[in-house]
Amino acid sequence: MAAGKPKKKNPRLASGRKRARQDVKLNAANTSLRSKYRTAVKNVEKAVLAGDKDKAKSTFALMQSVVDTIADKGIFHKNKAARDKSRLSAKVKALVQQAA
Repeated sequence: MAAGKPKKKNPRLASGRKRARQDVKLNAANTSLRSKYRTAVKNVEKAVLAGDKDKAKSTFALMQSVVDTIADKGIFHKNKAARDKSRLSAKVKALVQQAA
């Protein structure tokens, strides 16, 4: 059996070649945004695990804007964004109430 990905064929039409060039740029942009999303979520989780309520609150506020922006662009589904925000909000709220 052949190992790895199947080899892609080069498009014959000029419009197909242009689309292939555009896809490379779009893929790079989407990958960067997806990474930004995941990093924002991880930063909030780290702050919650460390028990730092001030940092957790500030990173959560930043994370909300990042998540909403990326969901609006369609990188992730809006329901996934809402689910992540809801779960992290509950963790931050529990941390703040626990510390109080």
